[in-house]
Amino acid sequence: MFAARRQQLLAALGPNAVAIFVGGRLATRSADTEYPFRQDSDFWYLTGFDHPDAIAVLSTRPGPAFTLFVQPRDRAAETWTGYRPGIEGAVADYGADEAHPRESFLEKLPTLVRGADRIYHTLGREPAIDGRIVSLQDEIRRQSRGGVLPAQALVDPRLLVHEMRLKKTPEEIALMQHAAGISLEAHQAAARLAHPGRYEYELEAELARSFRARGGAGPAYGSIVGGGKNATILHYIRNDQPLVAGDLVLIDAGVEYQGYASDVTRTYPVGGRFGGAARDLYSVVLAAQLAAHDASKPGATLPEIHQTTLRVLVEGLRSLGILSASTDEIVSKELYRPYYMHGTSHWLGLDVHDVGAYVVRADDGTTKPRPLAPGMVYTIEPGLYVAADDEKAPAAFRGIGIRIEDDVVVTETGILNLTRDIPKSIDALEAWVQGT
Repeated sequence: MFAARRQQLLAALGPNAVAIFVGGRLATRSADTEYPFRQDSDFWYLTGFDHPDAIAVLSTRPGPAFTLFVQPRDRAAETWTGYRPGIEGAVADYGADEAHPRESFLEKLPTLVRGADRIYHTLGREPAIDGRIVSLQDEIRRQSRGGVLPAQALVDPRLLVHEMRLKKTPEEIALMQHAAGISLEAHQAAARLAHPGRYEYELEAELARSFRARGGAGPAYGSIVGGGKNATILHYIRNDQPLVAGDLVLIDAGVEYQGYASDVTRTYPVGGRFGGAARDLYSVVLAAQLAAHDASKPGATLPEIHQTTLRVLVEGLRSLGILSASTDEIVSKELYRPYYMHGTSHWLGLDVHDVGAYVVRADDGTTKPRPLAPGMVYTIEPGLYVAADDEKAPAAFRGIGIRIEDDVVVTETGILNLTRDIPKSIDALEAWVQGT
């Protein structure tokens, strides 16, 4: 899989080109402790190398096509922090044509890039590398009488890699489907704890336990468990308040499995019953989410899906007396913004907000929304959020936040809902909470 990706990228680089990719490093948490290491997504996508402080070089020039610069084996260091593949493992286990110590990269850089027509490198990651590439080009320019010319262009490699990452292969989709299955079990376990007197962090702990118990790396992002008015905070992650009878609890949580993110939101009734206002508002969001599914197909665009979703939400807000203007006026003047302030979809993959351009350039040079194509994976996540202090809204709806989110992949004929088995009907959610 990784070798095939490298071959695809090498073909896209064109002749006489060099691409440099800097891997992730350990990040300090506090004092002398670090956060758990997570490899840079682009680096992982191309190499599968899951160890810190590495650099990969892909080249279409004469010589090795794939070179890794890694931390050498060190028995003393490995006693403290674990196994390192080292130089030998980079070749034997990760398919590098050559491997060298990471600390030798700047020394070997002139040989790697001298005479290249194009250098692909992401500026801003490591100033020392940025500066050395620039100074080398100046040196080559001054020595051009020797028959070597500086590179014609310094190009951001993400322009190519992110287009590759946008369309998932069947193998990637299978991993994301497995992640969705783990997320199903985690949501079900957490939903059974959604009862008065429980704390948000108890549900969060059950999510984390389920993620790891099935082989996931852990949460793909900070899990959101917002009870009552906390559900109206889009990225609420304190998760430290008790659940109250009659409230809803919004859970936005998904696992990371072999690098791939699941991103799922469900909104559960605390105690197992949706009350009148909560039931009415939930029904509006569910109708909008189902309409977004129906609007999703190859050739459609995410803005079109958003507009379909938006109109259903707005009509629901009008029917409940939360907004009173006409649907067209509410949409054109964005009067819905206090209640729906985010988009309906984003790409999903190795990152929870995954890479890939949302627009494409037309023949006349203008940009337009990107049509959906098979292999693209994205979320469908409408919501409604009525702030607890919103005096313009009917009192019964204040402090209620609802979001319903699925992960879908575009197929040749429509979409496949990866999270289809995680229930979202009112009856099914009540049954989950009640444990029936």
